[in-house]
Amino acid sequence: MSGITLEIAKKHLDMWLEAEAAVATGQSYSIGSRSLTRANLSEIRNTITYWNNKVAELENASTNKGRNRILRVVPRDL
Repeated sequence: MSGITLEIAKKHLDMWLEAEAAVATGQSYSIGSRSLTRANLSEIRNTITYWNNKVAELENASTNKGRNRILRVVPRDL
């Protein structure tokens, strides 16, 4: 498995949620001759979706012992 833990994934998700809030309050601004343009909101939302899925995947892995399990049962009449 990759080196991403559930804790790291949650931290990244929180950072990207904060970035979305920052971009939502002001996409760009300028002071004098200087200007600042923040990242594209659609890219931020795509990254939030990625980290949200990663958190869900890692939580699922911890509750289901690392994988989805499928059992096949063949009933027999003895």
